[in-house]
Amino acid sequence: MSTIEKTEKYRELLQNCLTLLLTKIGPIQIGTVEQFPYGWRKAAKGRTVWRIIEEAITQNLGKFAGEIGLQIVKPASSEVGIYDCQVQFMEDSQDVYFNIKSAVKGLKVNKDDISKADGLTNFYEDDQNKELFIATFVIAFNEDMGVELNECIVMPITW
Repeated sequence: MSTIEKTEKYRELLQNCLTLLLTKIGPIQIGTVEQFPYGWRKAAKGRTVWRIIEEAITQNLGKFAGEIGLQIVKPASSEVGIYDCQVQFMEDSQDVYFNIKSAVKGLKVNKDDISKADGLTNFYEDDQNKELFIATFVIAFNEDMGVELNECIVMPITW
């Protein structure tokens, strides 16, 4: 199997696992209408709820690992590293790493982020065959002051 085929295999497996996870997590309640009488206002941004979403994802990955096809789930030990979580799929010992990002449903923002370029170089330094992906979770801000994770799009870093 070529490197491209192998990376695509892991990309597809990861996207399928994370998409299945979305059905397990459901809506995430951030507050109530009473607590936020004027709604989301300027807070309706992915950045506002990103850390809460990341925590919900990593905790539920551990909780539902076997049900969604994972045998190992290890959240990153650092909050500023290249990846947020390391996983292994059932019957496969390949470590797969991914970074969690969020995107607001219906919004397009042009933002180039190369702030982790040195970290990427260091990450691949000892093993150029590592599988690293970005998992972008599309979120919707609900009027009840909750958020929903509508979709997960996984893309390999190396492409």
